[in-house]
Amino acid sequence: MRPLPIQLKITILSFGVVLFSLLIGGTFVLGNIKSIKENEIEKRSMIVARTVAEVPEIKKSLITPYGWTKIYPVVEEIRIVNNVDYITVLNNDRIRFSHPLQSMLGTISYGSDEGPAFAEHTYASKAKGELGIAMRAFVPIMNEQREQIGVVIVGNILPTYMESIYEVKYEIGVVMFLTLLLGIFGAWQLAKHIKEQMFQLEPHEIVRALVERTATFHAINEGVIAIDKNEMITIFNEKAKQMLHIHGDVVGKPIRKVVPDTKLPEMLKLEHPIYNQEILIQNTNIMSSRVPIKVDQKIVGAVAVFQDRTEFTMMAEELTGVKAFVEALRVQNHEHMNKLHTIAGLIQLGEQEQALNYVYHVTEEQGELTRFLSRSISNQSIAGLLLSKVSRGKELGVKVSIDRNSTLEYFPNHMDHHDFVLILGNLIENAFKALQKAEIEDKEVYVHIYQNKEVCEILVEDNGIGFSESIQEKIFKEGFTTNEEEGQGIGLYMVKNMIDKGRGIIKVNSRPYKGTSFSIQFDMKQVESSSSVKLERSI
Repeated sequence: MRPLPIQLKITILSFGVVLFSLLIGGTFVLGNIKSIKENEIEKRSMIVARTVAEVPEIKKSLITPYGWTKIYPVVEEIRIVNNVDYITVLNNDRIRFSHPLQSMLGTISYGSDEGPAFAEHTYASKAKGELGIAMRAFVPIMNEQREQIGVVIVGNILPTYMESIYEVKYEIGVVMFLTLLLGIFGAWQLAKHIKEQMFQLEPHEIVRALVERTATFHAINEGVIAIDKNEMITIFNEKAKQMLHIHGDVVGKPIRKVVPDTKLPEMLKLEHPIYNQEILIQNTNIMSSRVPIKVDQKIVGAVAVFQDRTEFTMMAEELTGVKAFVEALRVQNHEHMNKLHTIAGLIQLGEQEQALNYVYHVTEEQGELTRFLSRSISNQSIAGLLLSKVSRGKELGVKVSIDRNSTLEYFPNHMDHHDFVLILGNLIENAFKALQKAEIEDKEVYVHIYQNKEVCEILVEDNGIGFSESIQEKIFKEGFTTNEEEGQGIGLYMVKNMIDKGRGIIKVNSRPYKGTSFSIQFDMKQVESSSSVKLERSI
């Protein structure tokens, strides 16, 4: 069967709730009305009973033989005037002097609830009789000497529920008509509003979209995490669980308890997304894009899409490796051409011996540097970077000095050779740019790398133009640059991110026209021997 539209379902349900509430409320109201009516009948019965008990003729005739012949007409007249169902008068011997049935006059009453009345008690009670449930008032009859001579019983048949309803049938009809009319109208409008908020989708369409969306999130090769405005997780796909080592169902839990070091809640306060930012979460380096979710220009949540940085590195390594190789070949070709020109000139001048010494010197210098880097720097990427920067410096007229006490065996926690290449490459290139603007003859860049079981230090110094203290406070901000023509303001920002990832400390010391020094320090005491990876020793 085709399912009913959601608008019709909500209308029927709301109408049913209104109708049920109306019936329950009506039941209580009718019960209250019936209780009020019973109290009214009880008071009226009691008033009539007291009136009968004070009639002098009744008192006089109650103590005479066959006194019912005089009492009955008087009581019947009172009954009709006060519109009560029946009045019974008994003497102390319980002989009936008045009764609805004349045949019962002069007979003895054996009622079970009359006893207290003969003990001078005034009260009312309900009793079931042949005509229905009656409210009866009992009042003792006292003579002028304040002695009891009988009892008056005034009874009124209580109305049934149906009789009570019938009495207010018009009022009930009007109330039910207006209530149901407004209920149907309100239910229809509520259903219409809910349908609009659900983008005119039916529940089965929403279920299908949710299933498709969930399947899509779990099928993609990126981690996806979404939260609502209360920082509760709404999406956490399988890839995200694998990368962050999370197990079990975490949907509906606070994001800060599941992933304490997440930066996703920050997006709830930002108005703009952040794309392709490298962050450390659960000891995993990831490349993350985080976007606030807006509905009607209000932020209602945030979503993060991320990948393991290793995958990006593997893909980018080929491109960066080729570019570095091409750059190294260009620098090496330029350097060798200069050397060949020098050798050729010496030979043309007849300085064969000097040309030979020059060849020996150049070969020994290059070989010594290569042997030193191969022996002290265990990672080929970093050794190659330093070797290329030395050649690049010669091309620019800058002497790049690498401290021969430098050593590097393994990296700090959360870092690898890609991070060190980024740090060293940016710092040395910044030094080159600073020296290009310096009007000095001896331009020099000094590089020192030292690492033992307790600390890993990196020092890059130059004698370039330097910068003021006010600029030192801004150099690590994204987008800030002192080179408006070429700079993009991202190099030192990335360096600072890498250092923060490794939980390191960077110190900057710079003086205008004197030079700049970048000192970086990482704590190696937290690097466990089981998790520290020995660097590949090859160049």
